[in-house]
Amino acid sequence: MSRDASAGEPVVLTVGDRSVRISSPDRVYFPERGETKLDLVEYYLSVGEGIVRALRERPCMLHRFPKGVADKKVHQKRVPAGAPDWLQTTEIYFPRYGRTADELCVTELAAVIWAVQMSTVEFHPWNSRRADPESPDEWRIDLDPMPDCTFPRIRRVAGVVHEVLDDLGMRGFPKTSGGRGLHIYVRIEPDWGFHDVRRAALAFAREVERRAPQDVTTAWWRKDRDPGAVFVDYNQNTRDHTMAAAYSVRGNPRATVSTPVSWPEIADIVPDDFTIATVPTRFAALGDLHAEIDDVSHRIDELLDWAERDGIAADEDTASG
Repeated sequence: MSRDASAGEPVVLTVGDRSVRISSPDRVYFPERGETKLDLVEYYLSVGEGIVRALRERPCMLHRFPKGVADKKVHQKRVPAGAPDWLQTTEIYFPRYGRTADELCVTELAAVIWAVQMSTVEFHPWNSRRADPESPDEWRIDLDPMPDCTFPRIRRVAGVVHEVLDDLGMRGFPKTSGGRGLHIYVRIEPDWGFHDVRRAALAFAREVERRAPQDVTTAWWRKDRDPGAVFVDYNQNTRDHTMAAAYSVRGNPRATVSTPVSWPEIADIVPDDFTIATVPTRFAALGDLHAEIDDVSHRIDELLDWAERDGIAADEDTASG
């Protein structure tokens, strides 16, 4: 029996107005758990409204695992030749390489399922939309635990982040990272470029650090960070830096999911509770906790004033720390 045959006969699914063919539906993607490619498809169908909202109109990098998450990961920016003509894309220029790529821009659930057919497990969208890719409309706060950081410390820092956002009159939408951290997204007016949004993010991170110096670091170099601290990673707002979307499954053996949560439940959650198996039931019961994320967008003028106060230069190095 061929390898393809052992992975099952193709199935054709109707997704909205589209037909999407799923090849090798029985191929096991998460060997420690047993979920297959078709299980992954069914997961994304179950959270369709949420994943489409998280990805809508955003250039998106695909993290593909052609042989499952125990094997090699492929980072794919360019939509391959032969993609269906209904798939929406946008051309992105990459100055470092002097070339462009047509990246996927999800506008409907069928595009998500097509990407899963192409062995995508994780979806990593830009924080801008295809109408103006150089003007972010999303500010991302990444609470990144250092190696010895505990989740109770992440919880404490999340509380400080919430407090500072309240002081600014801004509404943040938290989610688990699918790993050990938390992400908070804030919709902003698309009136600034990536450099200014990153400056604003760094100014915010330093304010959080001032209020919780025992828990937080904004040190640029990893070697200078307390191994037990939370790094508020402002670099995630740099151009072409992407993060796993809300409702994206992560490419790890536990099949964890980057899951929207409410501020109050951060006190009780255990991130590994949110998996490909548990999130569909949660979504069916609670709906999308980020459903209102597009209702209000904020200006970052005050944060840029903080950046001026702190002497954060517009042309500060943005290389990874």
